[in-house]
Amino acid sequence: MAQPFHLTRYQAALSTSKRQLTSLRTTRSIFPRCTRQLHHQSRQCRPTRATHLTSSFATPTRRRYHSEYHPDPPAHEYTNSQTTILSAALRHVPTHGFTRNALTLGARDSGFLDVSVQLFPRGEFDLVLFWLASRRGLLRASVEDGLFEKDERVKAGKNLSVEDKTKLLIMERLKMNTDIKHQWQDALALMSLAGNIPLSLSELHALSSEILTLAGDASVDASWYTKRMSVAAIYASSEVVMTRDQSPGLSETEAV
Repeated sequence: MAQPFHLTRYQAALSTSKRQLTSLRTTRSIFPRCTRQLHHQSRQCRPTRATHLTSSFATPTRRRYHSEYHPDPPAHEYTNSQTTILSAALRHVPTHGFTRNALTLGARDSGFLDVSVQLFPRGEFDLVLFWLASRRGLLRASVEDGLFEKDERVKAGKNLSVEDKTKLLIMERLKMNTDIKHQWQDALALMSLAGNIPLSLSELHALSSEILTLAGDASVDASWYTKRMSVAAIYASSEVVMTRDQSPGLSETEAV
């Protein structure tokens, strides 16, 4: 006997609902497993990342501020002809100052034409730079000739500290300007021009580093920089005082 139409539709709908319920149960059973897997993976990853961060901060990297194998500052290189003219021109600085006229007279004394001053693209500033570099060389030579050994304290059997040697070297360098100190304000004006400041500061740093090296300073930390900055500041200010010092042996400058 055939079933009514409405009963057939009810059974079909019931069968469809059972299939959907089975599929939903299967899906719900998959979700917790996936969730547990993700949670387990995240818990495994967290300690690894934390351990990595902890280890990176637990052992800080130590860096040296300065190496004793630092390169020398770039030198002002001149050809043989330029060196000859500049050396001869320095003899005219006490009378003519750091001027183009002094360069021209130096070229004449060396047997060159007046037009040879065109060899110096920085003009009079090259004469100033040559003076500074040559005085640094003379400062090294004075130490080799026994500058420290001639000090009265050493003769009395005392040892000079780095500070004592530094003061001696600063005064020795300032005394090298005695013959041209009346011309030095013009040289300072040349060095203060915007285009000349980088090389001027480079020479000042070279001098302060040379002084501390000759004094026996062996700093390898941040004080390597601070000491050189301090010596550079002291020397630069002492030069200004020197230009007005009329005392014998620059005693007023030394007292300051």
